[in-house]
Amino acid sequence: MSRTDQHAPETPATRFLKLHKIAFSTHLYNYIEHGGTALSARELDIAEHSIVKTLIMEDESGQPLIVLMHGDCKVSTKELARQAARKRIDPCKPEVANRHSGYLIGGTSPFATRKKMPVYIEKTILDLPFIHINGGRRGFLVGIHPHDLLKVLPANQVSVKLA
Repeated sequence: MSRTDQHAPETPATRFLKLHKIAFSTHLYNYIEHGGTALSARELDIAEHSIVKTLIMEDESGQPLIVLMHGDCKVSTKELARQAARKRIDPCKPEVANRHSGYLIGGTSPFATRKKMPVYIEKTILDLPFIHINGGRRGFLVGIHPHDLLKVLPANQVSVKLA
């Protein structure tokens, strides 16, 4: 069951959104390790497709990047590498992703990351009327309009979705 959002945490991500005057709603749920977006969708009674996961990946030279993808889809890393003009892109190991983002896996937000990284967004996310994305802590999502991502992130639109 979702918990009331009256006591939503203040995180670097929420401070970033406030600083950039992006309206957002807060949504808390009971986080379970490896529950993923299926858990948060069930707990919050929202469509998993409208939950956007923040994935930290790296290219062949170890340079990190952020990929934003629908919760119920996977990323074609081969297609992402092609569209990003890289030789290869792979997911980071959790401890490496934590170092790059400043967030724990399961609580990774694309906002206010420790390291500046290029952002790639699955373009079909922008077709959604509203999205939920991690607010910078496990068990905490923020709801925003998808086009607000483009206002505050230097996002490259890509088509890299595997169903």
